[in-house]
Amino acid sequence: MILYGSVLALIFIVIVARLLILKYNPQAVLLFSGLFMLIIALLLGFKMPILVKPTGSSFLNIFEYIKVAFSETNAQVGLLIMAIGGFVAFIEKNGASDALVYLALKPLSLMKKYPYIIASLVIPIGQFLFICIPSAAGLSLLLMASVFPIMVNLGVSRLSAVSVITATTAFGVGPASVITARSVKIIDTSSVSHFFDSQIPLMVPLTITLMICFFFVNRYFDKKENSSATVPIEEKEIVLKVPLYYAILPILPLIILLVFSEMFSFFETPIHIDTTTVMIICVFIGLLMDLIRTRNLKMVFESLQIFFNGMGDIFKSVVTLIIAAEMFSKGLISLLFIDGLITSSQSIGLGGVGISIVMAVMIFFASVLMGSGNAAFFAFGPLVPKITNELGVSTTSMILPMEFSASMGRTVSPISGVLIASSNIAKVSPFDIAKRNAIPFGITFLVMIIIHFIL
Repeated sequence: MILYGSVLALIFIVIVARLLILKYNPQAVLLFSGLFMLIIALLLGFKMPILVKPTGSSFLNIFEYIKVAFSETNAQVGLLIMAIGGFVAFIEKNGASDALVYLALKPLSLMKKYPYIIASLVIPIGQFLFICIPSAAGLSLLLMASVFPIMVNLGVSRLSAVSVITATTAFGVGPASVITARSVKIIDTSSVSHFFDSQIPLMVPLTITLMICFFFVNRYFDKKENSSATVPIEEKEIVLKVPLYYAILPILPLIILLVFSEMFSFFETPIHIDTTTVMIICVFIGLLMDLIRTRNLKMVFESLQIFFNGMGDIFKSVVTLIIAAEMFSKGLISLLFIDGLITSSQSIGLGGVGISIVMAVMIFFASVLMGSGNAAFFAFGPLVPKITNELGVSTTSMILPMEFSASMGRTVSPISGVLIASSNIAKVSPFDIAKRNAIPFGITFLVMIIIHFIL
């Protein structure tokens, strides 16, 4: 049964890849392929995904999955992405983004002759922020609002700028990471000790590898394509519509999230605040700044609509695609595709290191296919203790590269939320970003295997 399901899943993967290459509507392709896989799994008697409140009809349950995907996505990551998208639209309209770019261009213009060095330096800075703000789509959109226009105006191409911004979310590590939280339960340790003892020693050389790779890869692609993508957003002097102190508004969400992060513990009584709430707070701060500056209450009230319109634009273009991708991943799981990958690797008779490498490879490609590092890791992670007990190898040794593989795979997936959201803001194709990311992350994956298992 696993064999038949895996073969069917592979057929669907090939069909989906072909349709996406032919530029069919991605939402429709992913949604219908997911539905067809679920229907086939139902007809073949495979185990279907669990529903908290089933309809009572196995066939109608398939449509219930879509409703659940909408409700869960909108209540969680969907609302987050819409709130950030609305905030980005708001600060672009009121001129705060221009103020930040204007200020940043002054000192950074000294490095205008070295755009690829600027782009590479974004990776470690963003990775530090990702440790404190563990939301890939959220952080990438914040960087798109604040860092992206600065890079482009300094001569970095749009594609290069978006590629390094997505690369900042490549390693889902740190005590606040969802993947870390799941890992420490599996290996029975504390998140802080796992972060400092295991994750950081591996993350540092991988980050350096990424910086070097993106420097050369982005330079190569920009020269090869030689398109209008290398033209800065603003070739003329930026005209300020607001005072320079508005430049604080685009980076204010990052500041607030860092101040209240558990990484620093500035307050005796911890204050828990998520990215969505911070976006709403910052919009109201922006409205207050506008009110103080203009003293026009009617105009300030009307500008709130910009935030709502931005949320709507992100929903129809980004959130719907994430929901469709989730249905696609449900279809793959229902056809036992992941189970087939695991069973085939074990049947070959690989040793501890061999199976650990195979698990890392499988979770990398599963993350690429699903567009979700969390989903891929949650599917593979629980299997680790059983495998390590049978092989007599360290659980930590096997699970650590899986953590990094899950996040790296997501960053190469054109259907992942981080690539979709970032490319939508930059008006570029997520498939072009995935193409640029593939080489650096392929090399970084090999370096990870060498450092962790060989050196």
